[in-house]
Amino acid sequence: MEERNTMDQPYRIAVVGIIVENPDLAGSVNEILHQYSSYIIGRMGLPYREKQMNIISVVLDAPSDIISAVSGKLGRLPGVSSKALYSRQKL
Repeated sequence: MEERNTMDQPYRIAVVGIIVENPDLAGSVNEILHQYSSYIIGRMGLPYREKQMNIISVVLDAPSDIISAVSGKLGRLPGVSSKALYSRQKL
């Protein structure tokens, strides 16, 4: 992961919702999340076997550009959808 100077940027709490429709991409999703593990507060994954998909919620405490990078990298994977929901409070 490229390190950016995030010291001057306010941190935000965000939830990144991820839908993985291609189970073969689970490793790629986990690899991206591992790159940003120092910002992750918690994670919950739900396998939806009847629909052959996984739904993951990841809570981050990070600068906005890091949150956008995580969501963007995940969303660029084929068969993966990602969206970030930000808190209004900047910490």
